[in-house]
Formats: sequence, C-alpha cells, structure tokens
Amino acid sequence: MSGMRWRLFKGFLRLVIGLAVVATLAGGYLFWRAMPTYSGSEKLPGLSAEARVWRDAYGVPHIFAASVDDAARALGYLHASERLFQMEAQRRGGQGRLAEILGPDRVAGDKFVRTLGFYREAESSFSALSPAAQKRFQAYADGVNAFIDSHKDALPPEFLLIGDHPEPWKPADSLVFGKLLSLELSNNYEFEALRARLRQKLGPEQAAWMFPGMQPGAPITTEPTLGVTHASVKSLKDQIGALIGVTHGASNEWVVAGPRTVTGKPILANDPHLGIGAPILWYLVRIVTPEGSVKGATVPGTPLVLLGQNESIAWGFTTADTDVQDLFIETIDPAERSRYLTPDGPEPFETRAETIRVKDSADVNITVRATRHGPILSDASEDLGSLAEPGKAIALAFTGLGDHDTTADAFLRLNGARNWSEFLDAMRLYQTPTQNIVYADVTGDIGFFSPGLVPLRKSGDGLAPVDGASGDFDWTGMVPFEQLPQLHNPEIGFAFNANNANVPSDHQPTFGQDWEEDFRARRIQQFMERIEKHSLDTSAAMQVDHLSLAAKALQPFVAAIAPSDERARQAQALLASWDGVMDKDRVEPLIFTAFLSSLHRILIEEKTGQNMEAMGPFAATTLISLMRDHPSWCDAPGKPDPDCRKALGRALDEGLALLVKRDGGDMSQWHWGSEHVALLQHKVFSHVPLLDWMSDLSTPSSGGFYTLDRGGGWEPSPDRPFARTEGGGFRGLYDLADPEKSRFIIATGESGHIFSRHYRDLVPLWIDGKSITLTGSEDDLKKAGAALLTFSP
Repeated sequence: MSGMRWRLFKGFLRLVIGLAVVATLAGGYLFWRAMPTYSGSEKLPGLSAEARVWRDAYGVPHIFAASVDDAARALGYLHASERLFQMEAQRRGGQGRLAEILGPDRVAGDKFVRTLGFYREAESSFSALSPAAQKRFQAYADGVNAFIDSHKDALPPEFLLIGDHPEPWKPADSLVFGKLLSLELSNNYEFEALRARLRQKLGPEQAAWMFPGMQPGAPITTEPTLGVTHASVKSLKDQIGALIGVTHGASNEWVVAGPRTVTGKPILANDPHLGIGAPILWYLVRIVTPEGSVKGATVPGTPLVLLGQNESIAWGFTTADTDVQDLFIETIDPAERSRYLTPDGPEPFETRAETIRVKDSADVNITVRATRHGPILSDASEDLGSLAEPGKAIALAFTGLGDHDTTADAFLRLNGARNWSEFLDAMRLYQTPTQNIVYADVTGDIGFFSPGLVPLRKSGDGLAPVDGASGDFDWTGMVPFEQLPQLHNPEIGFAFNANNANVPSDHQPTFGQDWEEDFRARRIQQFMERIEKHSLDTSAAMQVDHLSLAAKALQPFVAAIAPSDERARQAQALLASWDGVMDKDRVEPLIFTAFLSSLHRILIEEKTGQNMEAMGPFAATTLISLMRDHPSWCDAPGKPDPDCRKALGRALDEGLALLVKRDGGDMSQWHWGSEHVALLQHKVFSHVPLLDWMSDLSTPSSGGFYTLDRGGGWEPSPDRPFARTEGGGFRGLYDLADPEKSRFIIATGESGHIFSRHYRDLVPLWIDGKSITLTGSEDDLKKAGAALLTFSP
C-alpha cells in the first residue's frame, strides 16, 4: 500500500473510530441523564408536608408521607421516574393510539379498542368515583406530571427511539388500565365464537366433545374438601395485551387458617400468572402514613396496591373466568341499513366517528356502530366479521364496558380495610374484571369472595352467540351481591383457587363453564391434604412446584404407543419412568411438551381446521377426553384408529423430529431449560442491535403450562415454540401472625432503565423461588444503608 493510500486509510479509520466513540458517548449520555434519582432532594408541588422515600437494597421504595394523598403524589413521581415508557404504552393502548407511535401494524388494534370505547368510559367513570378517590387519582397524576415537567429533556431513551413525547397525565389514564385488564382477563366471547364455528363445521354433538367441562372430582373453590372422607363439606386482543404485559390471566392463590399453620394465625399466598417481560408489569412499594401502612404490588400508572397487605388484612387475586360477555347477532333492517331490528321495531345504530392517526402513513377514519347490547365488534374483528352472515352484525355485551365503573374506589377501600366486614363493603363497589379473592386478617379470619358484575339472562346459557332481534336472550340485570361465590371461615380451614371452578357446573345463577383446566388446582389440593402444618416455607415451595399432573395423566397414553424406531423407543422409556417434574435440567419435560404440542395439532387443530387459541396451547383435558371417551375421533379417512395408537405414535415421532431439528440428534444433550427460557426481554430495546442483548434478562426456567410455577405460554412462537412467556411475575407470601415477615418478589427489578442497578437485580431471586421482605422503621432503613430521597412541597 502506497504512503498516500496508507495515510488515507488511517485517516478513515480514525474517523470511524471517532464517530463510534462519539456515538457511544452520546448514547451513554442519553441513558445516563434519564437515570432515576435515588437520593437527595426534589421539589414536588402540592405536598402538604415533606415526604421521605427510602430505597432498600433492591431499590424498593418505602414511602413515609403525611397523608395518603401525599403518598399517592410521591408514588406517581416514582412510577414515572422508573417506568414512564411502560405507563405510556399502557395508556396509549387504552386510548387506541398506538399506531401514532408504532405505525400501520397497530391500526387494527387501535380500531378494536376505539370500537369498545375504553377511554371514553374511563373518563366518564372518573366522575362516578367518590371525592376521596378523585382526589387520590388527581394527586397521583400531579406526581407523574411533576416528573414529566422537570425531566422534559431527560426522558427515557425509548421516547427518542420511537419519536414520542408524553402528554400530561390524567386520572383517566390510570383508570383505563382497568378496562384493558378487564378485556384481557375476560375471553368468553372468544369461546362463544369458537363454539359457533365448531357447531357449523362438526355439528352440535362433536362440537361439544371439544368442551368436556368440569371433570369428576375436580376441586370447587366454594366447596373445599380433604379427599373422599370430607366430600360432603361445602388476537387483536393479544397484541394489546403483549404491549401492556397482560395476556390471558391465570394465577394461584390459597389461604390457610390458624389451626392448620405453625404460627396459629393465617397464611395467604398469591402469584398471578400474566405475560412476562422486562421490566415486569409489577412494581413493589411500601407506603406508611398516619392512616396506616400498606405494601405489595402496584402497576405503574395506578396509585393502588393491587395485591398486598396492610396492618390488618392481606389479600390475593386470581382470574375468575366468569361468563361476563355475550355475543348478540343483530339483524340489519333490510329497508334501511342504518337501523337494526329490536322487539319494539327498527332502531338506529348509535354511531360516532373516530380518526386514527398513523405514524408514517395517512390517517384512518372509522365509524363505530353500537346497538342496545353494545358495540358492533364484527366491524373491528376480522374473525367475528367472517362469522356474521350477510345482513347481520355481531354486538358485544360486556360488563367491562361500564361508564360508571367504581372498581377504583373498591381498591382504595380494600387498601384500608381492617376486617371482613370492611372488606365486603369495599367489594360492593367492585365491578370488573371478575376475580377470585382470598382474604386473611390478623384476628384469624379467612375467606374467599368473587366480586364483579355478572349478568342475569332472560334465557340461554351464554355459551354461544344468540339472536339479538327477538329480545329472548337479553340481560335482565346483575347477580345480587349476596349471591356471588363466597366463603367465610370454612370449617375445613382453607380455601384456594387456580382458575378452576368456584361453583359447581349446575349452580344457579350460572357463572360460566369455561374454567381453566384443573391440573394446578388438583396439585394444590394434594398439598392441602399432605401438609399437616403450613408455613411461609411450605407455601413458598408450593409456588415453585414443578410437578405436572397433566404429564402424569398422559403417561398411560404414551405407554400405549408402538414405537416407530429406536429414538421413539428411548423417548417412550424415558417418559414411562419420569416422575412428571418439569425440571430445567431434565430431558423428559422437553420430550413431553413436544409430544403434547404435536398431539394437540393432530387431534384438535388438524381435525377441526379451526384456530383453537381460546382453549390454550395444549388442551390436555380435551385430548384425554377425546381419546378416552370418543376414540373414533382419532380415525382418519380410510385409516381407522380405534385406540388412538396411530395418532399417539405420529405425535411422538413428529415431536421428536422437531427436537432433532432444533437441538441435534444426541438426546443426551437435550435439556428443558435450553428451550424453556423465560423471555424477560425489553419491549423496545429487544429490537435494537446491541441494546437487545444488553437489555435481555432471559434465563433458563423450570416449570410448564400445567405446573404451579406456571411456564410456557398461551400462543407459542414458531421460532421459539417452548419458550416461557407467562408466569408468576409477582409472588406474595403473607404472614398474619407477624406481617413484618411477609415476603415479596417480582421477576425483574424495580427499574425500567436498563443500566440501572435495579433493572435486573431480582431476577436470580425470582428464578430460584426466593423473596424479600418490605419492613423497617426509618431508623432501621437508614442503618441498613437505604438511600433517602426527600420530597418537599
């Protein structure tokens, strides 16, 4: 190389290196200036007095304030400082404004949400709240805005990357999260649409085979038992859910009375199973004011402790899967398409115009239609649109669409309740989403209650779409509060729920039929029968239990397979001797899950030709029922399979073939954890080179879809079919003998800032089933080295 060329090359190399250094420094500065302040002092307008925030070793804030409203103002500031982009995604999801920042791919989701009118309902519901609740939500909003106003030039880098700037926070921005949660945790309409399609394709009898219902001996929450000796004791939606961190709710909860615990006082445990990511949905906090103290899990964007404990009571939630949605097939007036038929003659559709602004594209104008039953969902859902015949439209009736929703008031009262009576008073204000709540208090009371609005129907069971013109299936009101499922101090000494039935299937009034499969509930039942005295440690072990009763139930079917080759024979032998524990270091969980996934595809998806997502990724209960009770279902044209052995063998072969393709031919090198990775990925930075691996907290994981430590995911990705996308992102263990000993954990860290020391510090504890306490006076926290941030008026 000549001297001139060498000098040019060195000059170019210096330029490239210089630009790389400048870019690195500039990027580092953007992240550094957005880092939250953990110590020092800040101005927070509107406070009545100084508020102090002590951050413990894991960055969890302990807020000491002169009033609950001051605490809400401080919490708003803290949430915004750590999770502002998460909050922005949530409110835009509820407003139907994601396309503004994410482009055309989000138009369909925005149209869906605009059709439901969530944000309009949130704005209206704010006026229905008590003055105290309105004041609390406004104080929280003021705290959020104080942070935004003081950090206009130091916002999280996500805003710069997507070209967004947060608008001032409003109370409705907090309330709309409840609307989104209600949608994600209520999927009755999806089951109704699925039943309708299956009946069209298969006929009523075979369609019913897909929904075997409650199995004999299944646990029923309001009728807890101890074995036979005590038998007499009484889509688009998913796109939105993925952005807000909530997809297809599932959870575990139990409460055990004092006579059955080592302390003599109740123990309560709860771990909600929602979508996981980084940061996780939840944010831990402890609040201490003259009115009392409360601690547990909040969701950034809301001023409420949703899951937790105060000085007197503790509570936990699971999704109830109550039937609170109905699809009504409306008949369009043949003489005038702007009207639809009702029992009193044609009525005009209610309409409103909406404009969806789209990043890098033209605005999209839509007209939202609604009937007396609710919004026309077939206008916004391609799936429902294909179900509507010509001259028809499908409306959604949904208790989650109320515009005078007082659920926020219920939570505020719950945070301050002191006994069972005050707890019930709080629940009277609860509307949506329907939940199962376990309760315990320091006096020794335990209980269970399933609050929320549940419709009463003139006729019909709510299981499939019905005619809307006749009025025969209209709602006539709501189930009276006193008739909602409940227990108070059951004689047996415990109550639990794992999204299983909370009442018998023939109960009147009806609360639904589409409970989640009961494998987790049966596993809790086993623990209740085997543990003589419960403790926080036994409950902690239950929360991370990895035994799959679904695997045990399917082992006899695997044993019936005639192996096609040596690999299949080896896999069959492994599964036959397996104990059913979904351990990340074992090979059997991987083989079993691949087999079950293939069996689901062969016997359900291929045979029905339908998208069966509403039933879950495996539908093991349906598979077992089909093979046990309707083996003719396994037959193929010209290929009878009366004992389903051919289908089972094909499922094993295809599952193994997939594993060979993904993990190589040496079965001894296969491990569940190498595929079952908990995907703790940042929603923005996971798509940015270099930042993707720097922000990724993913880790190998035990458990599975049917274990108490919930794993897997509702809709597996083709490129990562065995990844863990759901789980107990929060776990709470509550000691009512000494509330200071209660334990908490979230899956990631408190902060959403990827270079914060509190972005990832809780991951090792979470994956190992460990936890932390939230306790201590200000002096105790100071002595422990906690950082102090002081807010002054």
